[in-house]
Amino acid sequence: MKIFTAEQIRSWDRFTISREPISSIQLMERASMTVANWISEHCKTHRKTVLLCGNGNNGGDGLAVARILYLKGFDVEVFVKDPKGKFSEDASVNIKRIEDISGISVRTFSQITQYKFDDETVIIDALFGTGLSRPLEGEYKELVDQINKKDHIKIAIDVPSGMSADRLIGGDSVILKTDYTLTFQSWKRSFLHPETGKYTGKVIVLNIDLNKEYAEVTETNYFATDDHFAGSLFIPRNEFAHKGSYGKAVIVGGSYGKIGAAVLATKSALKTGAGLTFTLAPQCGYEVLQTSCPEAMFIEGGEQYIKDFDIDKGAVIGIGPGLGTHADTQKGLLKFLKDNQAPLVLDADALNIISEDKKNLQLIPKRSIITPHPKEFERLFGPTENSFERLELARKKAEELGVYIVLKDHHTQVITPDGKVYYNLTGNAGLAKGGSGDILTGILTSLLAQRYSEKNACILGVWLHGKAADLAAEKHSKESMLPTDVIDELGNVFIDLNRKKMRIL
Repeated sequence: MKIFTAEQIRSWDRFTISREPISSIQLMERASMTVANWISEHCKTHRKTVLLCGNGNNGGDGLAVARILYLKGFDVEVFVKDPKGKFSEDASVNIKRIEDISGISVRTFSQITQYKFDDETVIIDALFGTGLSRPLEGEYKELVDQINKKDHIKIAIDVPSGMSADRLIGGDSVILKTDYTLTFQSWKRSFLHPETGKYTGKVIVLNIDLNKEYAEVTETNYFATDDHFAGSLFIPRNEFAHKGSYGKAVIVGGSYGKIGAAVLATKSALKTGAGLTFTLAPQCGYEVLQTSCPEAMFIEGGEQYIKDFDIDKGAVIGIGPGLGTHADTQKGLLKFLKDNQAPLVLDADALNIISEDKKNLQLIPKRSIITPHPKEFERLFGPTENSFERLELARKKAEELGVYIVLKDHHTQVITPDGKVYYNLTGNAGLAKGGSGDILTGILTSLLAQRYSEKNACILGVWLHGKAADLAAEKHSKESMLPTDVIDELGNVFIDLNRKKMRIL
């Protein structure tokens, strides 16, 4: 799914109006009807609504929603800055329509302090839409501050007020914190970053039938990986294939006290379907690995830590889980990188070793995949002020080094060497546990071994990791789910992928 800027979204509206037999006010009515229908369906026990409406088109949406909800049997109260003030052309039409309905009161923001919010009240935010480019000020800031203190269900129309669709607004910004955001047609980038995404609650993307041609021909560097897109990348297994058809994956990791990380990466590589899986680890992990992962073959790389990176050519290699940073390990890894030209997966301590000297970055083979979490990214490339800046630096470094960067976050981003960004939509806070990244390393290594392209391995692998985590959270809760639970759910994700791909009834 493409992610467009606020300006592109406005152009999409204009394009739809120009290509279809629909006016601007009719398009607003279509969008408002979609919002009202969702609220009516999901707020059956909360029949009292308070709508906060601005003077622009987002406010116009809110005014239309108020009218439609009233006709559906909701109690509706509307608050605006000034009922006689200046509104956008379409918002003016809708406030006049409201005035013709005796059952809807239109009050001013200043009157909200005297309004009695009961337990069944739902607050609907239609103050500002995607066009906001500066922090809220004055009466609007005070209003949002006041609403944020109320313990009621809050629903934003399109974008929570105070938030830009595309970037982090600086200064002493105040954003309305919602439980749901009903956004139109596509995700907004701000929903996918931790500094701003924490205000959106659950995001619901509503299809308002904007012209499909615009989405097809309009270029963007940002995408959201949803179930449909990830499923399109999945390649079912050939019934006449053999183990040699699905490659050789080698997990390089483990050191004394950290063999578990190598176990997790090996298990996830096996569960993801590599034809042959090997684990290169120190001798101290032999019994643990052979017992816990009998399907994988063991290669000894040292006694207490790995110092010998002796790997057959033709294998796809994932290096890092539990590797440690012993001096001999560092020496062996850097020598291996100097001699190896094939793309590989680098994670955890492999990245920490590389970050010791910025010159080491040039040793990473082209088209390799690196998977840093924010702190590892900072060690590699330097500090940034926020996740928006970190992503843009990642785009620059991916292009400079010719690598794929999997930037771990709540919505992990896959950054390609040509500057494209794919935000992942699966996963949950249950992955905020040691070992989760080791699983991802195994998944990515396995997919590369099966001859997925680096780009598709990253996008599909990150989605698989998150989807399995979502299933694990449903069974065990985010608090109690373990990385091994995530591995166990990979099979269920593949069952669903195969069913959809093969159209199994």
